[in-house]
Amino acid sequence: MFAVRDEEAALDIVQDAMLRLAEKYGHLPAVELPALFHRIVQNAIRDWFRRQKVRSMWTTSLSSLGPGEDDDHDPLETLQPAAGSQEAESPVAQLEQSQVLEILREELGRLPERQREAFILRYWEELDVADTARRMRCSEGSVKTHCSRAAHALQQALRARGVTLEIKP
Repeated sequence: MFAVRDEEAALDIVQDAMLRLAEKYGHLPAVELPALFHRIVQNAIRDWFRRQKVRSMWTTSLSSLGPGEDDDHDPLETLQPAAGSQEAESPVAQLEQSQVLEILREELGRLPERQREAFILRYWEELDVADTARRMRCSEGSVKTHCSRAAHALQQALRARGVTLEIKP
């Protein structure tokens, strides 16, 4: 709880750590389990922060492409600025947003299939690593690798095309 400052996330991390401990190390003597559990929790917390950083980067960047009020909003389907905003009245801003969206669609389409699948499952559908791995029928490490490579490739491709998305903390 102190590490992640989110009670629900902390409970999920501890529960996942307990499951990993039981699944992978249940055969070991009880004396060795506390140290292993501590290490598993530490790694899970690091993973949580990495996932939050990447998710925040992409969801914050992409949320600027649409209204953001609707939980079911897909930034790849529509570009309608929030009512009352300056951009809602600016055709130039609307054109700019539609161009950025089209470039993003193209670059997502150029990613290798596994990277694109991992990226979409993790950051649009907001599945965790384990669920994404089950859906993709691969290891959690592969999911992390695919997501990392996809994020870096998209960032480089967008930058090469002159697109810089504002990343808000």
